[in-house]
Amino acid sequence: MAKLYVVPTPIGNLEDITLRAINVLKEVDFILAEDTRTTSHLLRHLGIEKSMHSHHKFNEHATVGRVAEAINSGRDVALVSDAGTPGISDPGFLLVRKCVEEGIEVVTLPGATALIPAVVQSGFPCDRFCFEGFLPQKKGRMKRLQELASEPRTLVLYESPYRVVKCLEQLAETFGEERRVAVVREITKKFEETVRGTIAEALEHFREHEPKGEFVIVVEGYDPKRKDAKEEEDEEE
Repeated sequence: MAKLYVVPTPIGNLEDITLRAINVLKEVDFILAEDTRTTSHLLRHLGIEKSMHSHHKFNEHATVGRVAEAINSGRDVALVSDAGTPGISDPGFLLVRKCVEEGIEVVTLPGATALIPAVVQSGFPCDRFCFEGFLPQKKGRMKRLQELASEPRTLVLYESPYRVVKCLEQLAETFGEERRVAVVREITKKFEETVRGTIAEALEHFREHEPKGEFVIVVEGYDPKRKDAKEEEDEEE
């Protein structure tokens, strides 16, 4: 029976793709791509010629049924996003759900994603962590941050370079300026950088250096003992 293959693609460095992923992309009947131009660049690099169809957040509701029909008719399909693992802050969930409902086998390959390298190299505990992806841009954003302020696990956020400073300002307001963060940008790329320190220090850095590239913000978890110790220090002063 035909299958849906969920295939991670590099988040920057084109060498970060598995041999298995390359073989799947070669062997499927067609590829669903978030942006066919981006995927075309990757396929040319890999020397693969394959039929592609667009599958993105603006058309996925309308296309999942047709894709499921194609798989049921015997055609193997690979789903890729512009970078990383489909479904993780990218299109993919709706198609996977549809295939599960139709009894179609879904094979998800392991591979590149930005959140795992960021949380591991942050220096914060990564045995358990809370991944929030992109926070709501407007409605409900501050409410969600207030809810997360007491989260004891390491917190992982994705953010646009255009909102990094604003996000750090909001984190300082709700989490406190002394909470530590690791702001990671351009993972696997030439200008990869990790800025570690308090939220106040990271904010100062990115006010002085224009944020550029793709960002992951890793925030240390809430520790009431640390808060109590800080309050005692303030009282002594």
